[in-house]
Amino acid sequence: MSDMTDTGSIRKELTQRDELSLYTRIASDPKPFLRWAVPMLVLIAVEFPTYAGIVVGTLDAAVIAVTGLLEVLLGLISTGLAQLVAGAQQAAVGVLRDAGGFVDGFPHLFSREVIPNQGYKTGPNGPWKGTFLGLEPAYAWALRALLIVAYALLTSYWVFQGWVVYRAHYREADWTPTDDIVDNLRNHQWGKFGLLVLVLFLTMAVFGSALGPTTVEQNIMSPYSDKIQYFNGETGTVDDIYPGQANFNSKSKGSAEFNVGPMSYDDYGRFHPFGTLTNGRDLFTFMMGGARITLMVAGIAIGGAALVAALLSMISAYYGGSVDLAVLTTADGVVSIPRLLLLILISAVFANHWLGNVLNGGFLLALIFAFTTWPFLWRAVRGPALQVAQEEWILAAKSYGQQPRKIMRKHMFPYIVGYLLVYASMSAGGIIIGLAALSFLGNGLGISPPTPAWGRAISMGQDYVSSPSWHISMIPGLMIVLLVTGLNALGDGIRDAIDPEAGSTEGEEAAAGGGG
Repeated sequence: MSDMTDTGSIRKELTQRDELSLYTRIASDPKPFLRWAVPMLVLIAVEFPTYAGIVVGTLDAAVIAVTGLLEVLLGLISTGLAQLVAGAQQAAVGVLRDAGGFVDGFPHLFSREVIPNQGYKTGPNGPWKGTFLGLEPAYAWALRALLIVAYALLTSYWVFQGWVVYRAHYREADWTPTDDIVDNLRNHQWGKFGLLVLVLFLTMAVFGSALGPTTVEQNIMSPYSDKIQYFNGETGTVDDIYPGQANFNSKSKGSAEFNVGPMSYDDYGRFHPFGTLTNGRDLFTFMMGGARITLMVAGIAIGGAALVAALLSMISAYYGGSVDLAVLTTADGVVSIPRLLLLILISAVFANHWLGNVLNGGFLLALIFAFTTWPFLWRAVRGPALQVAQEEWILAAKSYGQQPRKIMRKHMFPYIVGYLLVYASMSAGGIIIGLAALSFLGNGLGISPPTPAWGRAISMGQDYVSSPSWHISMIPGLMIVLLVTGLNALGDGIRDAIDPEAGSTEGEEAAAGGGG
């Protein structure tokens, strides 16, 4: 009887501890949270329109995807219901895009309106007009870019400090396996290099419209919507011209006569940090736009694959037997499907479908990459999940009556998340390369033009690699290599952080082999 009473009291204590909310813990000691939250709010406020625009754009894509799926499903039941959903979709998308336009009108600290770099000369050797403090466009652009990068690094550091505050003051557990991983990673130089590369590319994706010397909208998507001013050397006057017309006369075609290389100006006073493409568009702006869609697709794909892999690995390890066998059989079936063939076939089938228009075809590609990637991640974390499922604390939690969902979330997931991050970061590199390869092949594959895609830039410049226009293919290729290398470095760092002795042992063996 006493044993049953003890078990009941333990269950009650565990339940009460689970119900203790984070809000309650913060309310009991708010000072550490406030010391972190106030600077964080300031950092968000100075660039609020940027973050709000990303949220609105994400909601826009989500509404199109969800309502499109509902429209298809309801169309099987009733045409009237499908038409009702289609009308609701148009209304919701209209509201969101109006909200996006309203948010874009708000000033923010590092916008091109505050630090403009696009201007014109007032004479052959006269000062610049329209740029920040009358600086040359190159210097004005460099100043804004440096400030944005510094802001992004500071914001990333402060987000990490939020986790440190949570860990020290508000977390229920005094220690979790993640603590050791983070502490070891902070002393891993190669891993920190990978993290820095990832932060820089995320900065390109988030702040690309402000980082570029011009915008994707003005230079690529709608080059004939607004005019720019430039000094006409032939007439000695300041004239107006559409960016599209200026692009036509600023092409890089592989010869000294038709080439605008890196860190140079075109005939219209526009500065090009990476030069121009074969159609005269600014390559740096093109790369910034490509960074956003590339990281969005890779993030959705690897996030979805990691979520499925984590859930299935914990379920198969917890229940074992026929459940584990069923997941294993399903994973083997998915792996047997050639990924490239599947990507080409589905891209062709859904070319004119609503699903192929979400994120300019990127959402469909993300779903395919997620579907073909989760079995590899599942295989990678299945072993650690099986190992932790046999530990004593898991058996103790089962005996005390904790629900399987809580056991997996609180006791199993913290022990497999490190392994999941290792293989997810390395798999993300393959997704990025695959996405670039599809855009390189073209013919309706990859991201739909005119939305920027890194692989398309490489394809445009492949005939000019050994010419003065080498930059068209070389720079996008090097950026892909840098990003994939950074992701692999981050994965290596996390792997060594999980098991530092394994890394040192490998190093000692390599050294001994080299000495022999």
